[in-house]
Amino acid sequence: MAEDILNGVTLQLIRLGLDGLSLRQQVIAHNIANADTPGYQAQAVTFEEALQRQMKAQGQRLALVTTHPAHLRGQAPILAPQVVSRPATTMRPDGNNVDIDLEMSQLAETTIRYQALTQLAAGKLALLKAAVTER
Repeated sequence: MAEDILNGVTLQLIRLGLDGLSLRQQVIAHNIANADTPGYQAQAVTFEEALQRQMKAQGQRLALVTTHPAHLRGQAPILAPQVVSRPATTMRPDGNNVDIDLEMSQLAETTIRYQALTQLAAGKLALLKAAVTER
């Protein structure tokens, strides 16, 4: 019962979103660090589209996954954020296509989304705690 509550669709989606946003923040930091590296190709993280496809395919239910040998048995990981080269962006003469303004705006957006998801998770867990402790 407790596992069903803690592994509900909402918390799974929040976890997957936080994982994707965390990786995105790392990739953006890597892009910024390589802004002056000749020939460097900016990268991006995609996971939102795969998450939407998975939700439609499973009828709004996500399967449990096993990410550690000590976990309860589940399926193989259902989603993993993908790091891809950013396509069709303007390239400088040295072959680098990092746009520092774009990276900074994406970093700010990613930070805001991450904070929103952590607040959502905290609220969800607070509701569960209240439901368990109320008399």
